[in-house]
Amino acid sequence: MTNLALNLARTATARPEATAIQLDGQALDYRSLDERSARVAGWLAAQGVVPGDRVAILLPNIPHFAVVYYGVLRLGAVAVPMNPLLKAPEIRYSAGDCGARTILACGPAFAEAGAAADELGIVCTDVTADDFAAALGAVEPRTEVTDRDADDLAVLLYTSGTTGRPKGARLTHGNLGSNTEAVVRELGLTASDTLFGGLPFFHVFGQTCGLNAAVLIGARVTLLPRFDAAKALQILARDRVTVMEGVPTMFLGLLAAADAAGSTGLADGDGIRFCVTGGSAMPVEVLHRVEAVFGCPVAEGYGLSETSPVVTFGGIEGPRRPGSIGTPIDGVQVRLIDDEGKDVAEGEVGELAVKGPNVTPGYWNRPDADESAFTDGWFRTGDLARRDEDGFYFIVDRKKDLVIRGGYNVYPREIEEVLYEHPAVAEAAVLGVPHELHGEEIAAVVTLKPGAEATADELRAFVKSRVAPYKYPRIVQLVPGLPKGPTGKILKREIAVEN
Repeated sequence: MTNLALNLARTATARPEATAIQLDGQALDYRSLDERSARVAGWLAAQGVVPGDRVAILLPNIPHFAVVYYGVLRLGAVAVPMNPLLKAPEIRYSAGDCGARTILACGPAFAEAGAAADELGIVCTDVTADDFAAALGAVEPRTEVTDRDADDLAVLLYTSGTTGRPKGARLTHGNLGSNTEAVVRELGLTASDTLFGGLPFFHVFGQTCGLNAAVLIGARVTLLPRFDAAKALQILARDRVTVMEGVPTMFLGLLAAADAAGSTGLADGDGIRFCVTGGSAMPVEVLHRVEAVFGCPVAEGYGLSETSPVVTFGGIEGPRRPGSIGTPIDGVQVRLIDDEGKDVAEGEVGELAVKGPNVTPGYWNRPDADESAFTDGWFRTGDLARRDEDGFYFIVDRKKDLVIRGGYNVYPREIEEVLYEHPAVAEAAVLGVPHELHGEEIAAVVTLKPGAEATADELRAFVKSRVAPYKYPRIVQLVPGLPKGPTGKILKREIAVEN
């Protein structure tokens, strides 16, 4: 028997009064989380939902998310978490694509999800409404956890759709269960830890490394529904957070907030044990600044929605390589391959391919996507990487982000790393734009730190002095902000460059 929800049931038995989820003054212990999830499972069953049915969830990081998520899994249904900022047409597409049986939402998302549900002919329920609370109170709780096979679908995650319509990555109970256990081992998490819950739970990073990992061992997660750096600093100090998980832009925000406040606000002896970053590459310069300001190590990992997500991890103790994504976690295999699926020569850059218990069996009803994503059972990530002599992996760039200028390969991340070394630069994105002579030209779009000054010419010269002549950005634009996705990842596809 397996079911991701068994982790909650076991922890509720072992640590019933320990705080599971906290949102400012609200706290939910493991007994209550387990009991409420059982009532959600009973309520869903009363609505006609059966094991295998898909249930769309549009909720921010509030206690209701955990209650609903584990209630869906407990019943044996499939959770389909979505960004609560999506609009009705986007919700309609994903919910319609997977044949969602019902939608659970709240707040502003309820109106958009309701409009989508009406078009699909299904019901949308506000899980924060009083009548829903009354319905849960009246329903017969489903105390048993439905038996599922490791290969049974647990969660369906719709990818961002950078190359077209979003695809539903199928994640099984085995995928998520094995990766959650690996995260706990790799991070050395214990029941006495408090995790920062600012990574969205509708995204796989926050879901596995935050919510599911904490529930497995009975740790506490303190929530921040919408990331605000100043508020995050307060939470880190107030709740004595021991593990800070975030994407690079979150850490940039924390550094700026600490600088503005003149302090991190953390008391001696109550500091963070370590920080974990992923989602996108953290510039080495930023990593060193975080370690210096917060006085703790920063470990970088790597993964994708399709890999549950963790593939490699840099480790908290032992040898580390700043800028490296580390080495493969237990049970996961990694290769660097060329376009034909053959291993590249040692020391060369290749596409990172993954095989292991964490890898999706494929996309929802997309055999075409499966065919292009897998080669001989290896999942092709689309990320270019290299491996050093000690076996540490370094992401070079996204394969699709590679810029070919005049026949020379230019990896945007390398140029971004140089830009982050400039004291005035807050954020930077480097990309290729069409060019009649060179095929592509290199463009850098940059935001400056508050109060800092720098010109485009100055930044161009700064990079030019540090890289080969064909690599420096001929185009440099200063902008007030860069477009970001729900986890704070910079969205290069939405950047408009004036050429």
